[in-house]
Amino acid sequence: MNTPAGSPTPSSPPTGGTPGDVTERLLRWSSGDEAALQQLMPLVYDECRQIAERQMRRERTEHTLSPTALVNELYLRLVDQRRTTWKSRAQFFGIAAQLMRRVLVDHARSRLSQKRDGARVMVSLDAAANVETPGSVADLLAIDDALTKLGSLDPDQQRIVELRFFAGLTVEETAHVLSRSPRTVKREWQLAKAWLYRELSTRHDDGQGGRR
Repeated sequence: MNTPAGSPTPSSPPTGGTPGDVTERLLRWSSGDEAALQQLMPLVYDECRQIAERQMRRERTEHTLSPTALVNELYLRLVDQRRTTWKSRAQFFGIAAQLMRRVLVDHARSRLSQKRDGARVMVSLDAAANVETPGSVADLLAIDDALTKLGSLDPDQQRIVELRFFAGLTVEETAHVLSRSPRTVKREWQLAKAWLYRELSTRHDDGQGGRR
């Protein structure tokens, strides 16, 4: 994929910056300063790249979306978020997690439609969500469906799964983004994992998998 104009590339290392630097540019972007986004990306590129690399390690080796491509897709989708009222660095990574989820799911759906044999795009729920029950392998699209259903029942748990599973944030980082205590996040994370495992197991037993 071609790198969008203004987005960072591996050959142009990020300049770094404090949380205050990030927040200041987010506030300028909210005020209509389009250049602020281009100034923002080098400050958050390293963290976005680390998130992307963690996500790619969780998926099968034949995955065709590289970490760099995932970050570039994230940038393109951030451009469409100009109407968001940005407030903080933590909020930015929360929204970045949601956008990464959509990038990965859209990519999986595209790959599925291109496969003549209908083979599913698989990820390991054990590795990604640290589900203790052995042998739990789930289709990414099935996870997305289940996560959407979870959001209708418990939006907070959905956000926690997005941040932990799709963005790869730690319990402490997730707690910061959601303004919750690490203890609360850890408890809700365990409950959400158990619910998702039951939901995905039911789908597997019913033969639904992740097909659409």
